[in-house]
Amino acid sequence: MQLTRYFSLIFGILICAAQGTQAVEGKLTIVTSFPKDLTEVYKQAFESSHPGVSLEVLNKKTTAGIKYLQETAGNNSTDLFWASAPDAFEVLKGDGLLVQYRPQAPGIPDRVGAFPINDPDGFYSGFAASGYGIMWNERYLKAKDLPVAREWEDLKNPVYHGHVGMSAPSRSGTTHLTVETVLQGMGWDAGWAEWKEIAGNFKTVTERSFGVPDGVNSGQFGIGIVIDFFGLSSKASGFPVDYVYPTVTTLVPANIGIVKNAPNQAAAEAFIEFLVSETGQKLLLDPKIQRLPVNPATYKDAPAGFPNPFQDQSIGAAVKFDLGLSKNRYNIVNSLFDAMITYRLDDLQAATAAIQQATAKLAGKDNPEAAELIARARALVAKVPVDEATANRSEYNAIFKKKRKTADTKLEGRQAEIEQAWDGEIKANYEQAKELAEQADSLL
Repeated sequence: MQLTRYFSLIFGILICAAQGTQAVEGKLTIVTSFPKDLTEVYKQAFESSHPGVSLEVLNKKTTAGIKYLQETAGNNSTDLFWASAPDAFEVLKGDGLLVQYRPQAPGIPDRVGAFPINDPDGFYSGFAASGYGIMWNERYLKAKDLPVAREWEDLKNPVYHGHVGMSAPSRSGTTHLTVETVLQGMGWDAGWAEWKEIAGNFKTVTERSFGVPDGVNSGQFGIGIVIDFFGLSSKASGFPVDYVYPTVTTLVPANIGIVKNAPNQAAAEAFIEFLVSETGQKLLLDPKIQRLPVNPATYKDAPAGFPNPFQDQSIGAAVKFDLGLSKNRYNIVNSLFDAMITYRLDDLQAATAAIQQATAKLAGKDNPEAAELIARARALVAKVPVDEATANRSEYNAIFKKKRKTADTKLEGRQAEIEQAWDGEIKANYEQAKELAEQADSLL
């Protein structure tokens, strides 16, 4: 009898093992915004530990990835969505396009900084943490005799005119979080004024977020506004660059979630467990990756000087990021940035240069008329065509569904009407600001 039970138990274990092995096989498809330097490391490591699985990576910008999953939901072929921006996952969660899964790996706390590592409802999980800040090319700054910028407000200094690069939030989920962080940290009007004064010093708005570290690394421009791992990995890879977290930044998890009706859910679950395993967390320290692990124990293996948010409580402490607020105005923040900065950059740069020149001439002089003209010019540049209360309404945000790939991208319906009105107002404001600054200059 005991022998029969023994063989039954062994048989049951073998059946379970066989089922488990059989389950974690086949193709695993991941839609991700992460660069190949990261995805290839994880692909090779995961396939080595799960030889029955073939991992396919579809690289798309965060916003494009969201749209792809929305458009293919009726015949889904994707298993996982893997990206940095938690507000992007909130959009997919709200659309009912993710399913619940809670990782089993031990040692991971509930929070990093003030932010939950995993979605409290279980629809997506954090595997790394990310902050947002400034990277610079040390040789470039030395050659141009430029100081190091450590706070957002430093980038408004006229000495940086033509030396700063950034991507647009409509093209990058991490850039969106950077923009939203400043808006939440400073307030709607003050935050947009800050971004536009900084953008007046831009050299370029890059096509992809990767274009910013590439530009700094190669010396096309000296300073880049980036997610932390771009700066940290460039430095670890030997480029003459460095990185800093400004005071007004946030610390949020980079996430992964299983897509509804995933063709290979078993392999998707296995990949999530791999990410948060001891092996998966250590891979984040690879010089090409340099992301902040969510398991505090991993930092014992980190290189000297590597940021540790579980010890350095100052990272992200100034901003308690409101994910719901970011989700409600996700589209409109992207559209406003493009309308005011991306596709009006030449006009903004011209107005900014005129204001900077007049301000420099005014220094040390008592000329109230010129000072008033400059103040009016600054106010016109800072003006936002939408107030915060309107922008925070989710139904208003829903109007701005289409992203402009170029300035001439054709929009339709209410979005077209609104953005056309914005553009006329923004262009007129920048032109008038330039004229007022030039008038002030003539008085000096």
